[in-house]
Amino acid sequence: MSDILPFLKSIISVAGLSGHEAPVADLIEKQWTPLVDEISRSKLGSLHGLKKGTPSKGISKPDKAPRPSVLIATHMDAIGLMVTRIVDGFLYITNIGGIDHRVLPGTPVTVHATGSGEDLYGVIVMPPGSLLPEGKGEGAVNLKYLMVDTGLLPADVSKRVRVGDRVSFNTEPVEMSGGLVSGHNLDNRASVAALTVCLEELQSKSHMWDVWALASVQEEVTYAGAYTSVFQLRPTIAVALDMTFGTGAGASGYQTFPLGKGLTLGIGPSVHPFLHKRMKEVAERVEIPVKDEAMPEMSSTDADAMQLTAEGIPTVVVSIPQRYMHTPVEVVALKDIQRAGRLLAEFIASLEEDFLTRIVWD
Repeated sequence: MSDILPFLKSIISVAGLSGHEAPVADLIEKQWTPLVDEISRSKLGSLHGLKKGTPSKGISKPDKAPRPSVLIATHMDAIGLMVTRIVDGFLYITNIGGIDHRVLPGTPVTVHATGSGEDLYGVIVMPPGSLLPEGKGEGAVNLKYLMVDTGLLPADVSKRVRVGDRVSFNTEPVEMSGGLVSGHNLDNRASVAALTVCLEELQSKSHMWDVWALASVQEEVTYAGAYTSVFQLRPTIAVALDMTFGTGAGASGYQTFPLGKGLTLGIGPSVHPFLHKRMKEVAERVEIPVKDEAMPEMSSTDADAMQLTAEGIPTVVVSIPQRYMHTPVEVVALKDIQRAGRLLAEFIASLEEDFLTRIVWD
């Protein structure tokens, strides 16, 4: 199994905020091109990689009958910030996607300045608590009071920065002890790395079904990439690969899962029980540890969009545990990324050509 860390570091070191994913899409396309038979982008910018399957010689089909296909969805967009107003050279900001604002003060950022076409270094700052409205300076300061300081004079900021400019996190990837890696955008680019491992594994595996590798756009805000790509590609079944909450400081309840100890399989309305059963059987056969994850309403992944597209796409959710979700210092275990890639490859290889005829909602 190849070392996925260099690729992972590269894709979590670029921006690619929701609605502006091109920088990371370029890196993924370069990595996927040798691993798939066809590669393209949707009208919204999602990346589609097709690896064709080899039909069984024992089953005859009409020449033009479509081959069954499985789509593996990973979203490549990232959360971030946007400039809302400029006051005395300081940039007031709002969120793109969900952000834990409690950890933002002191975070290094990159301001993508459209006025000058350059990337500006900045840091998120907050006023002294005594200068905020009464009661607002105690505890975590609300996002509306936070600002970005670029170090430039007000006149220079006004020339370079515009309202609506994007602001992305600028923390460096860090290899931690115990096989962990920290950085921003690991949700969900760790899953993109896992899907890349899957495509590498499939180079030496026989699989009857076509495989669509999807790096979707705008999952953090609208699920637009999942809705539109699945409608365009019309896969037979789909897998949403995403992150889930990892066990950590003050987070040890039933909704969290330990890092480096395996993956989770979703159970809930967005998950087809027959696919969940097959995925669990495959995991047990290849000795990849998995735990069931309760998703009693929405899964908060691309699965919510995919299963509702067209006439409905049977979908299953696989998740990788991650600490400090939606912060600039997310943490994940490399071992779990490799496991996710291998599990997907084994699942794909397990799909019999007539598997679709066996799927029942039970």
